[in-house]
Amino acid sequence: MLTVAAVSQTLQTVPFVDLNKYAGKWYEIASFPQRFQKGCNCTTATYTLSDKGFVVVENRCNKDSVTGKVSYIKGKAFVVKNSGNAKLKVQFFWPFRAKYWIIDLADDYGYAVVSHPNKKYLWILSRTATLDPTIYNGILNRLKEKGFDLSLLKATKQI
Repeated sequence: MLTVAAVSQTLQTVPFVDLNKYAGKWYEIASFPQRFQKGCNCTTATYTLSDKGFVVVENRCNKDSVTGKVSYIKGKAFVVKNSGNAKLKVQFFWPFRAKYWIIDLADDYGYAVVSHPNKKYLWILSRTATLDPTIYNGILNRLKEKGFDLSLLKATKQI
């Protein structure tokens, strides 16, 4: 049972993210479904460091089935100063920027959990299309402790 304190507690990020290690391809394992991802399967995000100081974000998914038409969007992410690189602002459409907070991260950068301080957005990411059940359950337990409503979490179909 969640306490009011757990639900309303301030969301904390990881203390530091090495963006060179974070860069690369991530597979979405599960997420809180969002309107802009409706019908998405096989969702991936690829992050590339630019020489201009921001991160290039490329999101892909297959629409309506695992073999559906590829949907693609490219954006930029800007590191929030003094956040240890754990807080970014992602922009797909100028001038709008969304908070992208890394709240859990494997020591080997094998998985990451991303959210927003309002806890209405959540993505569990992995370097592989599947995640070991023991690791996944550990992530879920930590998310419960942080006050997330896991009944909203939906697994992402991957090939």
